[in-house]
Amino acid sequence: MKQLGLSIQSFEKFRTKQCLYVDKTEIIYRLITSGRIYLLSRPRWFGKSLLISTLEALFRGKKELFEGLYIYDKWKWEEDEHPVIKIDWTGIAHSTPEAMKESLIFRLNKIAKNHQLTLNGRSEIDCFRELVRALHKKTGKGVVILIDDYDMPVAAHFTDANVMTFRTIVDNFYQVIKGVDEHLHFVLLTGVSKFSGASIFSSFNSPEDITLHREYAAICGYTYPELEATFSEYIDRAAERLQMAREKLLGYIRQWYGGYTWDGKTAIYNPCSTLNFLNTQEFVNHWFYTGTPAFLIDLIHRHNAASTVLEPFVVDDSSFNECDPANLSAATVLFHTGCLTIQQLKLINGVPEYTLGIPNLEVSESLLVRLLLAFGKYPDIYYIEQLCKRMQQQVASCDEAGFADSLEMIIATAPSEHPIPFKPLYRTLTLLWLRLLGFKVRAEEYSYLRRPDAVWEQPEQTVVVEIKYDAEKSTKALLKAAMQQIDEQQYYNKYLGKVLLLAIAFSKKQAGCKMELKTKN
Repeated sequence: MKQLGLSIQSFEKFRTKQCLYVDKTEIIYRLITSGRIYLLSRPRWFGKSLLISTLEALFRGKKELFEGLYIYDKWKWEEDEHPVIKIDWTGIAHSTPEAMKESLIFRLNKIAKNHQLTLNGRSEIDCFRELVRALHKKTGKGVVILIDDYDMPVAAHFTDANVMTFRTIVDNFYQVIKGVDEHLHFVLLTGVSKFSGASIFSSFNSPEDITLHREYAAICGYTYPELEATFSEYIDRAAERLQMAREKLLGYIRQWYGGYTWDGKTAIYNPCSTLNFLNTQEFVNHWFYTGTPAFLIDLIHRHNAASTVLEPFVVDDSSFNECDPANLSAATVLFHTGCLTIQQLKLINGVPEYTLGIPNLEVSESLLVRLLLAFGKYPDIYYIEQLCKRMQQQVASCDEAGFADSLEMIIATAPSEHPIPFKPLYRTLTLLWLRLLGFKVRAEEYSYLRRPDAVWEQPEQTVVVEIKYDAEKSTKALLKAAMQQIDEQQYYNKYLGKVLLLAIAFSKKQAGCKMELKTKN
């Protein structure tokens, strides 16, 4: 079992060896017969390069590689063969603007040489324009342009002072596409985000953004039926090794690596994590640290935007179209990088309303730990993992004193001089910890809804939490007020069986807790 490489050579090797391959060619056929110029955004390691390589092989007429796939007897192989310009930005140097220009010129000249052409242009723009026209003239067929990671040069320099220089170079390069439109047959740009390609949409005939298009929701990644059908043998092996029933194992795989949707309906597995799990047969983090840019954590921290990962929230269509790197919201970046996904899509008078939330356990645990390291200044991940296990045990055993000590530990390393005031900082830290422990939390402090700050529903008991913060009052007084609120609002009424009432209080660097067990029939 392998993942597809980035080049057509890798694709040829992959298909000729009859490796496991989820057939996406029905969706691809619909794509290339329905339009000409497209933009697709998906997180890193989600199969965008696989899609590009498949299209490259298809337009180059590699018929033998598609035997047994949906498109094999539907594609007019000789008639539909076209010259292809493929640019993978991961292979383009971009340490400096000058290095990027030189690397682009080298790549374009290499493509020209492969077609027995010589370019005379001195700039990357001139070479690109000349190559498109020359290929069309030589073959008599429209040119296919496939650009992978189109946003990478800007995203890689997102926090640099000269980010706009890189953006200008990229925008000017893409503007060539508008000027050579009559020479083109098909164009696809793939990337992680839309924000760094803002002016692309005015640079040439606007590409159709299929990121949220329901027809292409499953074009990358694995649907649940695809995984179960294609990788059945590997699933059975994992179930045997882990001594777990097949259906139970599939449930765990969904919890850990599934949960993504781009239309609020079609459920998708993270292909990188899922394939790695089937190889290692271990439920661990396979993707987050390879797929998440460092500036994301810094962005959330600087804007105190942890609420975006604490509970699902509703946005409109504009949240996916923010294009200015200087004014990005954390929610936009979290969505494009795969840390949030569309959990629900509603049409309100025809206008889409999206509920965003964390897709699965892999993202939840990894993201929360990274945020805790940023907000709480804890020494390392091991410290967080061990304290988390201890706090879970303390809740299970109703250990008030032990849990109070743990609460003081989670605020002990919080810097005294912090850009976030005392109350919001402590609230953020507490809710992040509770979320990591397994609680569902209420991110916003004020709400007309009668509900506690956090709830943890377990088979044995339900835990409901109320948190109080006041630097001028004692923890004893705050705990009394918290318990009184729980009782007055009767937060526990909707839950059957054992309900643990947990009051938490913070007063400066002091913390306290009170636990009370109720049993309902």
